[in-house]
Amino acid sequence: MSDPVRDAKSVLASQNIETPSWAFGNSGTRFKVFAQEGVPRDPYEKIADAAQVHRFTGTAGSVALHIPWDKVDDFGELAAYAAEQGVRIGTINSNTFQDADYMLGSVCHPEPGIRRKATDHLLECIGIMEAVGSDDLKLWFADGTNYPGQDSIAARQDRLAEVLAEVYGKLGERQRMLLEYKLFEPSFYHTDVPDWGTAFAHCAALGDKAEVVIDTGHHAPGTNIEFIVAVLLRAGKLGGFDFNSRFYADDDLMVGSADPFQLFRIMHELALRGAVGAGSGIAYMLDQCHNIEPKIPAVIRSVMNVQEATAKALLVDHGALEAAQSAGDVLGANAVLMDAYNTDVRPLLAELREEQGLHPDPVAAYAASGYADKIKSERQGGQAAGWGA
Repeated sequence: MSDPVRDAKSVLASQNIETPSWAFGNSGTRFKVFAQEGVPRDPYEKIADAAQVHRFTGTAGSVALHIPWDKVDDFGELAAYAAEQGVRIGTINSNTFQDADYMLGSVCHPEPGIRRKATDHLLECIGIMEAVGSDDLKLWFADGTNYPGQDSIAARQDRLAEVLAEVYGKLGERQRMLLEYKLFEPSFYHTDVPDWGTAFAHCAALGDKAEVVIDTGHHAPGTNIEFIVAVLLRAGKLGGFDFNSRFYADDDLMVGSADPFQLFRIMHELALRGAVGAGSGIAYMLDQCHNIEPKIPAVIRSVMNVQEATAKALLVDHGALEAAQSAGDVLGANAVLMDAYNTDVRPLLAELREEQGLHPDPVAAYAASGYADKIKSERQGGQAAGWGA
């Protein structure tokens, strides 16, 4: 007979939640960046910090890079260093939103030369993927317009499709393209990839190696994100997540901090399809910037939040849920979900960590490790990493 706790532990032990290199640098809001002591000064130190998250959680074995923020002379050397630290380089994130040339867009820009520059950057990212052994290219475009009539909405979609097709054609056999969407910002009138439907349409036209990535903070208030998850899973087009939280419109808070029940509902849809843990084909990644909270503990806590939501989702009694649904038992079906959500899974996860040879409390273990004091002492001088570096 199946043991739900044992089965949940098995899946959780194989789970990987990728950390973003930029989460460890100085970052903030549009108004202020509050610099902290001991932040990394280069990609190597970012990877060292990410390795600490994996050391104490056991489930953050890959680190996403952002290009050109994380450019180095020798990416093979950087990948080897990551392996020495016990992690690997994961998703390669492109950047077509910071150069002055991109004021009117990048891949959707009306000027062919600007589109060429943006396209060449994306192709450069594929080369970096090959150098570090990454399978995933993450694309997010800040493209859009501020005023009606500024540019042709339809023509911009055509330009986007043309660039995506060229980049798609350069992907290796095991590589894939993950297209991210954002409801608005920084454009005020329209955004060129504003929703999952637009992203899905482009990915469907490209082929099997193009999939949609969901950033949990990139939606209007009240959006049913788990519905989007279910539809994309059904279509075989859900490629990954950028996990974070937001209360209103910004999206860099720790995942699960604003609405932990929403995170549970999302993980429930994934668990129903067996889409968590090893072999899920979905890239789970944090996409957060920590302004007032210490970086490494915030990332550790975020990983734990995803683990807790996943554990609760794995404990849903699917047999009882299906029976209640089939019988039209509205309250009964809801109660099955709520029973799982209200389960305190912290003892289960603490037990799992001990079985893995880890401290049951990753936050406390990191605090006792002395690493925070060590990097504050050692990282003196130089330019601290932050947005754009």
